Amino acid sequence: MSEPGGAEPRAGALPLEGIRVLDLTIVWAGPYCTSFLADMGAEVIRIESTQTFPPAPTRGARARPSQQQLDNTALYLGGLPGRVPGDRPWNRTPLFNAHARNKRSMTVDLLRPEGQQVLDRLVEISDVFVENNPTRTMERLSISYERFRAINPRIIMMRMPAYGNSGPYRDYRGFGLHMDSVVGHTVLRGYPDMDASSVTPVLVCDAAGGAHGAFAVLAALNHREQTGEGQLIELPQAEAFIPMLGSHFMDYSMNARKGTTRGNRHPRAIQGCYPCKGQDRWVVVTLYDEQDWRRFIAALGEPAWTRDAGFADHESRLRNQDGLDSRIAEWTSGRGHVEVMKTLQAAGVAAGAVLDQADAYADRQLRERGFFQEAYQEDTGTHLYPGAPYRRSGDYPPFRRGPVRLGEDNEYVYKRLLGCSDGEYARLEVEGHVGMDYDESIE
Repeated sequence: MSEPGGAEPRAGALPLEGIRVLDLTIVWAGPYCTSFLADMGAEVIRIESTQTFPPAPTRGARARPSQQQLDNTALYLGGLPGRVPGDRPWNRTPLFNAHARNKRSMTVDLLRPEGQQVLDRLVEISDVFVENNPTRTMERLSISYERFRAINPRIIMMRMPAYGNSGPYRDYRGFGLHMDSVVGHTVLRGYPDMDASSVTPVLVCDAAGGAHGAFAVLAALNHREQTGEGQLIELPQAEAFIPMLGSHFMDYSMNARKGTTRGNRHPRAIQGCYPCKGQDRWVVVTLYDEQDWRRFIAALGEPAWTRDAGFADHESRLRNQDGLDSRIAEWTSGRGHVEVMKTLQAAGVAAGAVLDQADAYADRQLRERGFFQEAYQEDTGTHLYPGAPYRRSGDYPPFRRGPVRLGEDNEYVYKRLLGCSDGEYARLEVEGHVGMDYDESIE
């Protein structure tokens, strides 16, 4: 950590202990990126403002939603637990709280000169700055790597725009849905009889950008450890996702074929999502070759239909998959989705029950491994939250504190890190820089 007099890392410390990260991120991709860094021990300080509500659904759809708005808003878009606003709704947003663990929050108005001075002082004592805002927004705030490097030559700046800080799309705004479409993923999802208007948003560009961004920060920290040099990193979220569609881009480059929707089908495997006993219960099954087929029919007890000429070999089964799907569905529909998964897995066949969120919380695999962890936050209470997607020495990174509330660490940042006196702090409160509530004019 760049603060003078910082302690040396202790034995058994988390890998990023001693690193301070300034977090000016919104929605999902940026906060997800910094959640990785916080889990690894970095002191992540969210820079927020009580004078401006961030783009939805960062801290919700609205600062002070009406009951009707809450009743009509999906949780992942800004709905709240129990459809209850509470005293500070912005601290109860599920999407935000899912990746707000282990972080701090301070408030400052960057639209005023004094707020910019506070930012410069924070940059001086920090190691990393992460943002995923529109390029034009950062320019209006005069936030740039050149400015920060002049203050702190060792600073690492991670920028995560939608499409890049240069080029014809530099000022285009976009959420995951838009980026997903621009990189060609939307046209690959859905069923052959559907058009793109029926495809639901999956927002994978956010997830990919967040994970890739954390890796890039780690690489930059390693580079700085070797050379002492800071670094500017630009990671457009749309570009970060394109490698995950590599086979489709290569198919077009090599064969001039454009990818299309094919539902759950696989080009070389028998694969589908099949109905099971109960309401809206499903299981996914994949039979890749003759060996899988023999294991599969053995698990079914080798019914007579498996000897039909149309299913004689793998190529014929691929040609007649519609008919085969109906036969498989007859068998799965009389059994529970988890039962089918267990039966086929025991036979060596790849199969997975389709779980909803309630199933996932109750799933014995995830529970036994301790993936979901309890965390407390004053405005939300105690809940189970998804943990980090990896283990370290056999354990998931710990939740050292629950989801951070707006401005929860103002005193720590202003008084301890920046050395403000009580009088200075009180003045910043009066002027609207410091607080834990959005300005009353913000609905």
